[in-house]
Amino acid sequence: MRSLVALACVAALGTACAAGASPHQPDRAAFTPRPVASGFDEPIFVTGAKGEAGRLYVVEQGGRILVLQNGKRRPTPLLDIRGLVTAGGEQGLLGLAFHPSYPKVRKLYVQYTARDGSTKVAEYRTNGNRASAPRQLFSSRDPYGNHNGGMLAFGPNGRLYFTMGDGGAAGDPENRAQNMRSLFGKLLSMNVATKGLKIEALGLRNAWRFSFDRANGDLYIGDVGQGNVEEIDYLPAASPGLENYGWDVYEGRSQFEDKPLGAGKLVMPVATYTHSDGCSVTGGYVYRGSSASLRGRYIYGDYCSGNIWSFKQSGGKATGLRRERFKIESVTSFGQDNAGELYGVSHGGTIYRLTP
Repeated sequence: MRSLVALACVAALGTACAAGASPHQPDRAAFTPRPVASGFDEPIFVTGAKGEAGRLYVVEQGGRILVLQNGKRRPTPLLDIRGLVTAGGEQGLLGLAFHPSYPKVRKLYVQYTARDGSTKVAEYRTNGNRASAPRQLFSSRDPYGNHNGGMLAFGPNGRLYFTMGDGGAAGDPENRAQNMRSLFGKLLSMNVATKGLKIEALGLRNAWRFSFDRANGDLYIGDVGQGNVEEIDYLPAASPGLENYGWDVYEGRSQFEDKPLGAGKLVMPVATYTHSDGCSVTGGYVYRGSSASLRGRYIYGDYCSGNIWSFKQSGGKATGLRRERFKIESVTSFGQDNAGELYGVSHGGTIYRLTP
């Protein structure tokens, strides 16, 4: 994601809709943001955990995970690692995921930028009130201070997925994203028991937020563009093998550099928009909540403009693409609760429930 501080000054860009969408396309149901809680310090993620009705976990960039129970904030953080974290710009405590067998297996996982600038993935045990007993699973020296990725999510295969971005700077100067000998610019998965790593996809610039559709295991990736195009990539659960999303040979569907592609099958984005509509995509989720008329719509937004879009995926293509009638200022993330209802996060400190 682009600098979270610098981007605040451009939060009111033009309001033209994404390519192929209509700004006022009629529909029987629409998402509506309703504030749940505010006053957080630069929140960048929200999520629920299985077996915990009415509870949300809010990740603050500075290094805390706070707990909302039925809309009220608990006074004690679940986790406070501010002493371990370098925060600011695109660095900080960036991701959180609960073990897929939670609460039977009471473990959670975080990704953060350490004091020395390296990327860390760590496992913590939790009793539901406090997290403790850290176990380091992954550490990588980061050549630049941007493009840190940060999303964590367990896939339907039980592996923990994450990315570090392409390493940073502009234009992937060391050609990491297309180089299979580098872990940068890749979608990675890990066996959390053995720490074994696997490259699942390549050709990503900075996949700031991605998610699995809880109904079928399909993966949606919001990959932040360079100077012109933001994109949503799509990986079906039935994908036969390694997919290449093109960066830095392609930015969106347009050629960025004239050079050979690396390994894998080239896959173009399922949806894109240009920088007339924003400048930093925030990937979202497929809605699987209580509203039947909204089920199956994938929702995402732009950090700079606050624009929000949604579509349904059919045959690897976005259908019914529309821009929603509301904005979320400095939208850093979306999230799901235990029941599959959706939330939006403003970096300014407010969590919204996206209700029909």
